Amino acid sequence: MKSSSNVSKLPAKAPHAHSSVWAANLLRTRIAEGELLPGDKLSEQSLAESLGLSRNTLRESFTLLDSELIITRIPNRGVFVASPDADDVREIYAVRRTIEPACLAWGPELDLEQLGKIIVEARAALAAKDIPRMASANQAFHQQLVRSSDSTLVQELMGRVLAKMRLVFHAMSDAPDFHSHYVEQNARLVDLLSKGQRDEAATALRGYLDKAEAELLEHINKASD
Repeated sequence: MKSSSNVSKLPAKAPHAHSSVWAANLLRTRIAEGELLPGDKLSEQSLAESLGLSRNTLRESFTLLDSELIITRIPNRGVFVASPDADDVREIYAVRRTIEPACLAWGPELDLEQLGKIIVEARAALAAKDIPRMASANQAFHQQLVRSSDSTLVQELMGRVLAKMRLVFHAMSDAPDFHSHYVEQNARLVDLLSKGQRDEAATALRGYLDKAEAELLEHINKASD
């Protein structure tokens, strides 16, 4: 395991931070945004100081993230950002296949303008061959899809899934085509939605998720051989 150099990116002081839930949400967001990577060590002392929390409160936030399998506690070594395995990928995609196509088909707050802006960003990242930027755009795209549900609970669940998804994406950093060919597939979904073909978009997304899961599992299985 490596020590994290990214913890320093967290706010120097957070006077409004007062709960383990707040801290867990902040760390989950940093993971979802790719600022904390698989294997990064989370220093209890430095995090407690930077977030303005007691160490007991921070430990409670670690317990929350541990229950979500986003972090791993190793006795006598510390707390680390998790490295997802094949079972994690299957669980992630089981949740995504349940939530995301339903949002495309029935979400009452679909924002085509914002989805279009994300596609513009993704295409710029693709042209620059910037893999982390492509991954970030993809995360933003799927987060925006779920916002159409207009449900806080669904969005909170998706936030947890996206944090784990970012860790999976990191495992594909040596396979740039994985990220690049989903840029235009996302664009196709927006095209279908703009034509009012929501059921068709939902069906296309289910196939897209099946393909992505299979590709990820193949890559992880090869890496573990």
